[in-house]
Amino acid sequence: MSTHQPPQTPESSGAVGVPDARQLRAILITVSIALMAVIASVSGLSVAQTHLAVEFGASQSAVLWMINSYTLALAALLLPLGAIGDRLGRKPMLIAGLVIFGAASVLAGLAPTAGVMIAARVAAGVSAAMIMPITLAVITSTFPEEERGKAIGVWTGVAGGGGIVGMFLSALLVDVADWRWLFVLPVVLGAVALAMTLKSVPTSRERSAHSFDTIGALLSIIAVTGLIFVLQEGPERGWTAPITLVSLAVGVAAAVAFVAWELRRRDASLLDVRLFRERGLAGGSITLLVVFGVQAGIAVVLFPFFQAVLGMSGLLSTVALMPMAVMMMTGSGLAPKVAARIGARSTMTVGVALSALGLALMAMFVSVDGGYLSILAGMIVMGIGMGLSMTPSTEAITSSLPRAKQGVASALNDVTREFGTALGIATLGALLASGYRSAIDGKLDGIPNEAADTARGGIANAIEAAPTTGRHAQDLIHAAQQSFVDGWQQSMWVGAAVMAALLVYVALRGPKNIAPRQPDAEPAPETEVTDNVAAR
Repeated sequence: MSTHQPPQTPESSGAVGVPDARQLRAILITVSIALMAVIASVSGLSVAQTHLAVEFGASQSAVLWMINSYTLALAALLLPLGAIGDRLGRKPMLIAGLVIFGAASVLAGLAPTAGVMIAARVAAGVSAAMIMPITLAVITSTFPEEERGKAIGVWTGVAGGGGIVGMFLSALLVDVADWRWLFVLPVVLGAVALAMTLKSVPTSRERSAHSFDTIGALLSIIAVTGLIFVLQEGPERGWTAPITLVSLAVGVAAAVAFVAWELRRRDASLLDVRLFRERGLAGGSITLLVVFGVQAGIAVVLFPFFQAVLGMSGLLSTVALMPMAVMMMTGSGLAPKVAARIGARSTMTVGVALSALGLALMAMFVSVDGGYLSILAGMIVMGIGMGLSMTPSTEAITSSLPRAKQGVASALNDVTREFGTALGIATLGALLASGYRSAIDGKLDGIPNEAADTARGGIANAIEAAPTTGRHAQDLIHAAQQSFVDGWQQSMWVGAAVMAALLVYVALRGPKNIAPRQPDAEPAPETEVTDNVAAR
């Protein structure tokens, strides 16, 4: 089955060849800054939850909506807006997204009420869905084959480690200034990316003979919204709550309807689901789903460990995560060179194996007395492994669709990441909570009943209740810290087991180790490219 449509003739005589090295470097820097703005906004607001609750007099549920509404809007609209960007033009879509993103971030920074904040975050999420798939699509539709892997390595490094870097900068702003200054970072990054986009990014778009798949787009929005809502709200509202079950049913039904509709539309579909029969798309998607799920779940475990067990501040906790982020970015940069030597599947296999090893090291050696050093080696090994596995997985997804549909390919990559992130947070967070409760139940002898009941809610609750227990305060704190480590080990071993299963899958069914295509090995792309920098 061919994934390419017949070649088209560019509309404009201004179509040009591949940009030179200087232009390619400027394009890569531009899309990386734009991506960093989006990624930083995903995690940045998490460091200011207490400030938001106090400022707006908001409940924990309202605060979570200020954070999650951004991610929900982003995930739900990635596929449709990625496809629209392919058709209308990737550069215009990127410019529009950056303008709206900047305006929404300013509104959030000045928001007088919780309602305005949530509305601003939704608008920012919509604009992020305009930006994120285009950043990768610009790379895959502009860079030549021999340079594409390196550029995707940079992109995946920013996508993987950018959240931790953004969280560090956000925590720094909260500590030295005010929580409203959190939005200065995305505004500045967005403004710089906008200026560079106008100057450096070429215009490219798909010329399709088929009408836009409106029904498929609507079904994808409903499916992703329903399923992401369940993963985000399930832990807070309860997995058996009516709204959780209804959202799950709607999400699953819409997903099934989407697949059926896309099979019917075939070549005119929003996403040709038949392509999941191929190793590249299936293997890349599954790998990213698991890798980003484990990465996000690790953050859920690490932050309370740093803060409640080791007594670190929020800023110092983000600094403690930096070795993993740096190793992840380094691994992403090295992955194309490794893949060129041993192949994409072998590189992914090595990366997944190292990720599983890193999790196992943390599970084996973490302890209250051992502190930060007891997990540092595991964090470093896991960071390298994730970096090595992410880049070839992303390239496997984007290379499975024709260059004229790179907005859709990029959006699929991003949707997979968002699903993995939500799934990992929900799963590993639940395992940690369950393991903690099981462990602390046997350590509460002699603790007053009221304080014991409070302590069962989590390590932060236990530390808060400890002063009320008199001479038992230190015993309760120690019991809570040890119970947290016990829960940590349970969740880490489960994560390692999942990565081990992924290792077997990738080794047997991962993308084939194929040499890079020669320039004449594929039909001319049906993408119109107008390079605005070539004219100067």
